[in-house]
Amino acid sequence: MPIPQGIGVIDTLIGLPMPDDDSKATELHEEISYLYRSFPQVRRHENSAADLLREMDRHGVERGLIPVHYGDAAEVAAVRDHPDRLLGCLDVDPNAGMRSVRQLVEARQDLGVVAAQFMPSILSPPVAINDKRAYPLYAKCVELDIPIFVNGGIPGPLVPYETQHPGLVDEVCCYFPELRFVFRHCCEPWVDLTVRLLLKYPNLYYSTTAFAPKYYPRQIIEFANSRGADKVLYGGYYPYGLTLDRIFRELADLPLADDVWPKFLRENAIRVLRLEN
Repeated sequence: MPIPQGIGVIDTLIGLPMPDDDSKATELHEEISYLYRSFPQVRRHENSAADLLREMDRHGVERGLIPVHYGDAAEVAAVRDHPDRLLGCLDVDPNAGMRSVRQLVEARQDLGVVAAQFMPSILSPPVAINDKRAYPLYAKCVELDIPIFVNGGIPGPLVPYETQHPGLVDEVCCYFPELRFVFRHCCEPWVDLTVRLLLKYPNLYYSTTAFAPKYYPRQIIEFANSRGADKVLYGGYYPYGLTLDRIFRELADLPLADDVWPKFLRENAIRVLRLEN
């Protein structure tokens, strides 16, 4: 069925291309190449933010949550220059202790970032979802009233998966019931477990990032169409692995109920990110 028009999509993972001189990003990009037929051929340049906005306009994406890495001038400028369209999500590292906490406070005050994020398995050293090194950041997110987006499930890069087992969030949600915690990257192969946890904890959410819509887990579609209509957020992966052309072409075949589409594409993100309509 066609995607309902005029919703004003909010994408919970979109952004600028990786810098050409970022060796770690290039390595990770190469490691996950087996997951996609082809990558968007997009390079970072001085007008990348404008290009991103044009791509968003083509597909009816009103606002996008973009990663902001501390010290990346282009990402900082994009959020500062387009606060009505590009929403900052600060990349945090629990290994940095209070330095990362202070960076999050500064980014919230100076850039208006609306969320934090980290990928447990690629940190050096890795940091599990329930690792106590992450607790100061979780507590600060509660104080700042912002959510944190964390990858769950088998990672694409060639690193061990244990730190991203979705079951680890059980402890976090118990200790931080006010924390809005959003899983990224679909939590496979523990989707059934993830659904049970989503049912259990009011402030636990799920974003469909990094998966082409044709590969969204069946259990998540069924969950969104029933008890989880308020729990599942749309997230893309442009320009990191998927084009918006492919995503929106395949979204049209997604068997979501009519009343679920606005929640999935917009309303749930507005509530989780504390945005204004």
